[in-house]
Amino acid sequence: MKFLNTLLFLQSCAVAGAFTFVNPSAGRASTQLYNVNPVGNSPGYTSKTADWEIEKISPIVKIQGTTRHTWNFNDINKEIVQVALETGGRPMNCDIQLWIGPDWTPVTMKAYSEDGQVRPIQSLVGTRNKSANLEIRNTASSEFPLSAACSYAVEPLADARIALGQTKGDYIEGKAIYTKTFGPEVGQVQVMLETDGRMLNAKVELLNGPNNVKQAFEIFTNNGKLNSLFVVFDTPGEGNVVRVTNLAPLEFPCTAYTAATKSSSESPGAMTWN
Repeated sequence: MKFLNTLLFLQSCAVAGAFTFVNPSAGRASTQLYNVNPVGNSPGYTSKTADWEIEKISPIVKIQGTTRHTWNFNDINKEIVQVALETGGRPMNCDIQLWIGPDWTPVTMKAYSEDGQVRPIQSLVGTRNKSANLEIRNTASSEFPLSAACSYAVEPLADARIALGQTKGDYIEGKAIYTKTFGPEVGQVQVMLETDGRMLNAKVELLNGPNNVKQAFEIFTNNGKLNSLFVVFDTPGEGNVVRVTNLAPLEFPCTAYTAATKSSSESPGAMTWN
């Protein structure tokens, strides 16, 4: 009898072991190249400045090379998102993408700066009054991190695209190039590229010296009216030239608007985010 009970006990253990779940990844070396932060996104803040002090735009996020960060903007009553990126003096290469819905990316922009401290990346991106996500991907190597801040812009910066669009623009046909020179007294330049609703595929560059590119933006959007390219260049020193290249075919012209502004010399104060 005791032998029969022992046999039944061993049989029940074998059956239970057959249904025991074993994690296939247990004891296996990880093939993941980087440690992924589980909180890789931020909510959509509202900026506390109409200028470009990065610490007043939103809490600053450091994005390491070959990684990305996403901001969620869900207020359909607001449209203009303020994007500011900088480094401690190193070069900067990144992709900026606007997502609407699970698989629609109406705006893709590549940005470059030779010195992310002297010439930070500053841009306004429209969400088309929809719930959207904005992703910034640091395409540089791991030795080149960048600091990023994104938020809904406030007036008068939120209306800067409208104000600049009311000035006289320059018509640029597909595959054409347009340049404009700014003197040393100019500390900051606003540039906007727009279409009549057709595709916008163009590049705008800041040159200092003969073909010496200090900063560059390249945009593709399916509607250059709803998502015009609006960037702000800091222009220290002399010999600054803005060059616009329409990369689209001849059937897709665009209009370039430029405005020179003086950069503020006020030092930004500390800001607390709740």
